[in-house]
Amino acid sequence: MAAETIKDAAVGEELPVFDLPVTTTVIVAGAIASRDFMPVHHDPDYARAKGSPHMFMNILTTNGYVARYVTDWAGPESMVRTVKVRLGAPAIPDKVLRFTGKVESTSVEGDENVISVSVRAANDLGDHATGTVVVTVPR
Repeated sequence: MAAETIKDAAVGEELPVFDLPVTTTVIVAGAIASRDFMPVHHDPDYARAKGSPHMFMNILTTNGYVARYVTDWAGPESMVRTVKVRLGAPAIPDKVLRFTGKVESTSVEGDENVISVSVRAANDLGDHATGTVVVTVPR
């Protein structure tokens, strides 16, 4: 059962699943927003010539979606303390990225709850990103 509020989050609690439909627009917009003009993030022919099945999402966009996934669950008062991810399979157009997560630990520091969440973003090629996000929320 989900916590009534994020302040009641319990170790082992699973976050709701989030499916991100990855499109060329999502990939290119993320690359432009993060000023990453490497052609593998906007030119499918170039990406294929480098051995990729298609253009693919950059790490800054991945980190943004990982953080968003946790803060959407944690709420508007949450603050991201750390995002640590390991990249794996590429996030390419027309392959939905499924985000899942689980509360790994909770603690109190002063007037904040500190919540560590393990996160996985995967598509049918495998794990795109795995790691941990630590957020704080006011008590």
